[in-house]
Amino acid sequence: MCIFTIYKTKEMSVAKKQYKRITTKSLVEMKANGEKISMLTAYDYTMAKIVDGAGIDVILVGDSASNVMAGHETTLPITLDQMIYHASSVVRGIDRCLVVVDLPFGSYQSDPKEALRSAIRIMKESGAHSIKLEGGKEIKDSIKRILNAGIPVMGHLGLTPQSIYKFGTYTVRAKEEEEAEKLMQDALMLERLGCFAIVLEKVPAKLAQKVAEALTIPVIGIGAGGGVDGQVLVMHDMLGMTHEFNPRFLRRYLDLHTEMTNAFEQFIADVKSKDFPNENEQY
Repeated sequence: MCIFTIYKTKEMSVAKKQYKRITTKSLVEMKANGEKISMLTAYDYTMAKIVDGAGIDVILVGDSASNVMAGHETTLPITLDQMIYHASSVVRGIDRCLVVVDLPFGSYQSDPKEALRSAIRIMKESGAHSIKLEGGKEIKDSIKRILNAGIPVMGHLGLTPQSIYKFGTYTVRAKEEEEAEKLMQDALMLERLGCFAIVLEKVPAKLAQKVAEALTIPVIGIGAGGGVDGQVLVMHDMLGMTHEFNPRFLRRYLDLHTEMTNAFEQFIADVKSKDFPNENEQY
């Protein structure tokens, strides 16, 4: 369901849909209407509730939880059970946005049947709306099997963090012509198979724009320039909770690391000095 809001530009009036619930169809419509898609990660009920209330279009329950929630160096250690736990927490906190959940490393790469079982578990046990997989032609059969079961799939191309030990680095992907052509062909294949959207991570902006223009499904970028159909960031990075990670594409909207540290230090000082609790803060 949706309603229309009319807002004026210098050239003309534009009708913009305001969705009560975001679906995979909504995202395709947003691309067709030229409206950019906003997407952030979340991993728990409280943060999901805040992000959803702010009006985000998509929450990604990313396997980046392995890094920012569990402290692992890579995304590889997180398990399917752990992803379902995080996704379930997020789903309980949202009313409007679309929830996409990463299939973790090892749950889909080797066996299409295992990929389907993993996707079904996420959908049934978490209540999420869709899943995301990293890769192109290499995981074609897994994607087809999941889609044939009626489960919406978001693709992920470019830098694929689950393949970090294969690439050996987190540097920009598809700078060379051969890899760029493969990425384009993989993106076209994902659309043909029936994926509803694709994430492009750390690829040259011109290539990302070319891919977005070639597809009718949305292309959401992270480190892929402004010519794509939407943007995604890891919440902990854009809020400044992580301060060691400083890629070029990251814009920090807050410095929560400093703000939280100051609050914690003040609490400690107030307890030590017996200032907390005061007479109004006790029964």
